[in-house]
Amino acid sequence: MNDGRLYTIGELARLTGLTVKAIRFYADRGIVPPTDRSPAGYRRYDADALARLELVRTLRALGLDLPTIRRVVDHEVSLQGIAAAHAEALAAQIRLLRLRQAVLTTVARRGSTPEETKLMHRLAELTEDERRRLVEEFLDSTFGDLGAEGEFAAIMRTMTPCLPDNPEPAQVEAWVELAELTGAPAFRTGLRRLAEHHAAERIRDGDGGVRPDLAAAVRDLVTPALRTGIDPTSPQAAPVVAAVIDRYAHTSGTEADDVRGELLRWLVAAKDPRRERYFQLLALINGWPAPDSLAPVFSWLHQALRAPAAVQP
Repeated sequence: MNDGRLYTIGELARLTGLTVKAIRFYADRGIVPPTDRSPAGYRRYDADALARLELVRTLRALGLDLPTIRRVVDHEVSLQGIAAAHAEALAAQIRLLRLRQAVLTTVARRGSTPEETKLMHRLAELTEDERRRLVEEFLDSTFGDLGAEGEFAAIMRTMTPCLPDNPEPAQVEAWVELAELTGAPAFRTGLRRLAEHHAAERIRDGDGGVRPDLAAAVRDLVTPALRTGIDPTSPQAAPVVAAVIDRYAHTSGTEADDVRGELLRWLVAAKDPRRERYFQLLALINGWPAPDSLAPVFSWLHQALRAPAAVQP
């Protein structure tokens, strides 16, 4: 409320923390005009002008431009509407800065070449629709013709990254790395081989229902041997290897003489570290718990399959 007191420009500067020059600038722009002038022509301001000037200082600190501030203090637009619009703009700027931070962090960590840096920057700044199309193309190339409904549709959904509207820098960095992975031809080929094997298992079972894939079966068969410390090259590993081979032969239809070689070829695709990395990145992007690593399981089986003592029946 205006108590009738008038302030000199010097007093106003002390009260607001602004310089006399800044106050004169706002007065000359008509944003905070003086309330009155002294007989000697000096500017004087009332309590309303003081409140108006403090609002101007706050809005400037928040990044609003002078024309917008003048419309606010003149009640031509609502402060609520302006605040909402600028908050939205700032959110977009923050998101862009996070994207750039993620790219620069990755470049520094990897020692990336200029070409890699350009690629990462492009991937980081894709729109939501562009990210969706990139992921859909990758998943369609892996699973698209193996069954658009049912189990494979569910698998595709669980392999879809969803970057949040306001991602953390680590999530953006994970998205960039995941997007790079999806473009690697060898990685795509390996996933396709695993998907085709799983599709063939379903057909031979005849029920078409959801069942554990071979990777899960291998985990269940090999993990007890890992826990008890069985050497994969020892005769004690033979029963475990035989069980894995039997599981593979039963569901793949491979002839007995070819099982070991086929299983090794499957294992090369399954133990590709990029596969595990994809699921680690996916969990980080989507805010899921980190998946358990199957690398020790696959490494144990790979050694056992190549050890003569372990593959004897």
